[in-house]
Amino acid sequence: MKAFLPANEADRLAALQDFDVLDSGAESIFDDIARLAAYICDVPIALISFVDSERQWFKSKVGIEFSQTSRDHSICSHAILSPGLVMEIPNTSRDPRFADFPIINSEPNVRFYAGAPIVTAAGYALGTVCVMDRVPRELDPAMREALQMLARQVVALLDMRRAVARLRKTKDELLDRQMQLETYQQRLEQMNRVLVEQTTRDPLTGVENRRAFDHIMNEQSSRTERSHSPLALAIIDVDNFKSVNDEFGHVVGDQALQQIARILQAHARTYDHVARYGGDEFALILPDAPIDAAMVVAQRVRKAVHDFNWPDKPITISVGVATTSTAQGSMNIVERADRALYQAKRNGRNCVVHLAEKD
Repeated sequence: MKAFLPANEADRLAALQDFDVLDSGAESIFDDIARLAAYICDVPIALISFVDSERQWFKSKVGIEFSQTSRDHSICSHAILSPGLVMEIPNTSRDPRFADFPIINSEPNVRFYAGAPIVTAAGYALGTVCVMDRVPRELDPAMREALQMLARQVVALLDMRRAVARLRKTKDELLDRQMQLETYQQRLEQMNRVLVEQTTRDPLTGVENRRAFDHIMNEQSSRTERSHSPLALAIIDVDNFKSVNDEFGHVVGDQALQQIARILQAHARTYDHVARYGGDEFALILPDAPIDAAMVVAQRVRKAVHDFNWPDKPITISVGVATTSTAQGSMNIVERADRALYQAKRNGRNCVVHLAEKD
């Protein structure tokens, strides 16, 4: 269904033209925002889209090849009608407004859409920072808020971009404004790094979180499937951790988890990945690690935890290890490592158990 025109459509289009962004060349700082939107929302498609009179045009894009579509078949043209809100369509195939849209019925077969309007200081919605997926889903509140933050950054970039273009006509002021732009770019890059850090780091221990673990495992499994390079995974559980919290309180328990994370980082190989897998569970992703190398690392971290001078009570860990060098093995490596961990617990804890692919 074609969207209604905004009440301020003429002024909105004039504001869009004033920014002189339509059909401009690629700019890495806008591309970074699109990539960051895709990463934060964990989707394959992200766009910075501007809604022109007859079309929507993409300043930056992730996951698609085309650069524009008809406005009549634009979900973003619906999103800009509510400038202060993130428009979210959990399942586009069930929304009659979009039943005949090409992006729904053919490649890229969009089933989920969320768009944060790009709104100028004067209140004109120029387009959206939007994300899409091929399966129905919903954003969590943090993702929704991040999408709005990124849309505001696009407005700031547009303002700075326009200011620089105008100041190029005034030679005496050019250098000063260029320095302002560089400073702003540095601030934006710093903010982007902070955003990425917040979405991939466990706030308590500082190691990678479960979301980062899933992403790295997907990458490493794909690498193993392509090259048959060995891959090992160790899942680590703190033995009887509940008793630490019960006897000494959660502050002491948190300190213990932080210390275990430091031990794992100190005794893993430099190119291994340490992640907090769950409440009192950690994981070690070991690329290029055959079983012998994986067991050496696993025993090393187990011994280091066992030998540490714990101030309140001794703490030990149980470790389940799984390895593979095949595409089939990479598909169930997490499940095998988890089974190995439970076997280590049944064996009395404070030990390492490995399950081969055939087990």
